[in-house]
Amino acid sequence: MSDDVRPGFVRVRLDLSYDGRDFSGWARQTRGQRTVQGEIEDAIRTVTRSQDTYQLTVAGRTDAGVHARGQVAHVDLPQDLWAEHREKLLRRLAGRLPHDVRVWKAEEAPAGFNARFSAVWRRYAYRVTDHPAGVDPLLRGHVLWHDRPLDLEAMNAAAERLLGEHDFAAYCKKREGATTIRTLRELRWERDASGILTATVKADAFCHNMVRSLVGALLFVGDGHRPADWPAKVLAAGVRDSAVHVVRPHGLTLEEVGYPADELLAARNLEARNRRTLPARGAGASGCC
Repeated sequence: MSDDVRPGFVRVRLDLSYDGRDFSGWARQTRGQRTVQGEIEDAIRTVTRSQDTYQLTVAGRTDAGVHARGQVAHVDLPQDLWAEHREKLLRRLAGRLPHDVRVWKAEEAPAGFNARFSAVWRRYAYRVTDHPAGVDPLLRGHVLWHDRPLDLEAMNAAAERLLGEHDFAAYCKKREGATTIRTLRELRWERDASGILTATVKADAFCHNMVRSLVGALLFVGDGHRPADWPAKVLAAGVRDSAVHVVRPHGLTLEEVGYPADELLAARNLEARNRRTLPARGAGASGCC
């Protein structure tokens, strides 16, 4: 698959954010549900007075109810259309888009840029409070309430055992033909002065439900239901465990997407499309699909 832009078109990088509570996820759906992709594509078509809808490619598709502060997408626009609208595109999109989605930047992308395949990491945050009275009403759409006290030290001890490259099949919803091998670069919890616990989760990529499943397992450690070594044992088993709960989506926010230097974009695109396997471990061992 080539990342070359079609002759006569310009690839435009969009940096955006959205409150996911009233969206049926990122991806446009056939049954007419409200989605982030659908809103932005429709807005671009309207403000540029185009007959065609120009499709967005996104760094990571978020599920229904998940928020984004640092989402990245790209769209290929005809050169003459981009030249006509580039200076006023942000202001016009601000006037057309609903208030729960914003496009902050719209800039011509460097050669080889692909919002999805050029990314080298994604960083999410999941926010929880264990305050006995519940969640601050002003934060209720972004913070999960856990009704038992949470041990921050125990959760971080458990999280440390999950770092590195693994097959995260035990924490993912399996999709046909897709690998569940990922490199988890960062997984740690912090509690702020208001008592909100934030999990920072950073990886090269994520499979479906991975962050929310990891958080669910670590909350079970934090409230004493499971020992600190339990999430790593689930990971090693390689199969879904019914005790691992996928926590609700509203506590999850895509915070940032990382990209390499411009001269490394093309190489990263090829690497990201390669099917991953784990290295063999021991005589006769083989990497998982």
